[in-house]
Amino acid sequence: MDVSLFDFDLPQELIAQTPLLNRSSSRLLVLDRKTEEIEHGTFADLLGYLKAGDVLVLNDTRVRPARLIGVKEETGAQIELLLLKPLGEDRWEALVKPAKRVKEGTVISFGEGRLKAIAQEEADMAGGRVFQLHYTASDLEELLVDLGQMPLPPYIREELAEKERYQTVYSRETGSAAAPTAGLHFTPELLQAAKEKGVEVTFLTLHVGLGTFRPVNVETLEAHQMHAEFYSLGEESANRIHRAKEEGRRVIAVGTTAVRTLETIARDHGEIRATSGWTDIFIYPGVKFQVVDALLTNFHLPKSTLIMLVSAFAGRELTLHAYQEAVEEQYRFFSFGDAMFIL
Repeated sequence: MDVSLFDFDLPQELIAQTPLLNRSSSRLLVLDRKTEEIEHGTFADLLGYLKAGDVLVLNDTRVRPARLIGVKEETGAQIELLLLKPLGEDRWEALVKPAKRVKEGTVISFGEGRLKAIAQEEADMAGGRVFQLHYTASDLEELLVDLGQMPLPPYIREELAEKERYQTVYSRETGSAAAPTAGLHFTPELLQAAKEKGVEVTFLTLHVGLGTFRPVNVETLEAHQMHAEFYSLGEESANRIHRAKEEGRRVIAVGTTAVRTLETIARDHGEIRATSGWTDIFIYPGVKFQVVDALLTNFHLPKSTLIMLVSAFAGRELTLHAYQEAVEEQYRFFSFGDAMFIL
């Protein structure tokens, strides 16, 4: 299948640069797959589409503030590092800019020497390299909170005033390089209102990697290889989801990361069960869904694996029709943008 089939025109001014003051005041486009009807509202209207017995599945991953600005000890040149994946014993896979200035053995210093990164072998990604970290603090995660910045996507050019606005209100498991953005719209009050309506709210974890969000750079979908991401589903959540499927109740995935986790588990085990592992599942039109009955998601980049997943769920033509209407109605796109509920 040709990647160009998932392209669309998006005016630059519709790319949201900052989060709204109130998380749940974003707009909501509701797409009915059966009737192909589209409705417009605000995110708080989501409650009206939820029913008692629904299971709302959220990704509780937390974004690591892993964007570091430092200097080469040898020359004083500024270097940017984005820590992506721990390899054990303080070795990390990372993106480095400018990559050409960093060779094996280069030492980069951050926070006046509180953290140092020694370049090792190249990693299997453009601009990627493995680094050995040395630091004076007792805990690296606490040090990153102090020294690091949020790894915002490159299409966001504005500075983020509050780091927590790139975290969901229910985030708790640190490990992502990017936020599961569909969840950014929820407030504690909205989640509580859903529970009071009889909706079961439950969690899984998928640590989001940067590869998920990048445009596909091959001509056909079949030639694309996804980066692997770590996921985990606990016993309580697995039981809730498994029981809902047995009883014919809806499982609603909040975000494409929740979809990928649930469908990976069903594919690998034939059912939903408590488990953890790595997934490189690539969902595009033709792939059959075994678990997810409805999807809450943001509006995604052209030719990205995310719009391909949405197209697999709602159909390519219907998805692109909804996107075109979103453009005409001046919806805000991407990470800090508006949401779409597909049922």
